[in-house]
Amino acid sequence: MLIDCPCCGKRDRREFTYLGDATVARPGMENTDHEDWYAFVYQRENPRGWHREIWQHSQGCRSFIEVRRNTVTHDIESARLIGPWAEKAEAG
Repeated sequence: MLIDCPCCGKRDRREFTYLGDATVARPGMENTDHEDWYAFVYQRENPRGWHREIWQHSQGCRSFIEVRRNTVTHDIESARLIGPWAEKAEAG
């Protein structure tokens, strides 16, 4: 599987580290509800088809990337920078 890093171009998936589901929202730090935190840490869907995921180019530029990938075919539709790298890229 090749992931198209916005900074480095297409690279083998072994250069990347999978960091999880990009659709899960982290509870606020002020939230002390154990059920909310349990759901955030442990409750995950196992989607079939298109899914948004977070990957880090850990063996490359170290940037964080949101990838839209088909979990059945491993086809990748898009990859975009997220986090501080995206903000710097947008600023110019």
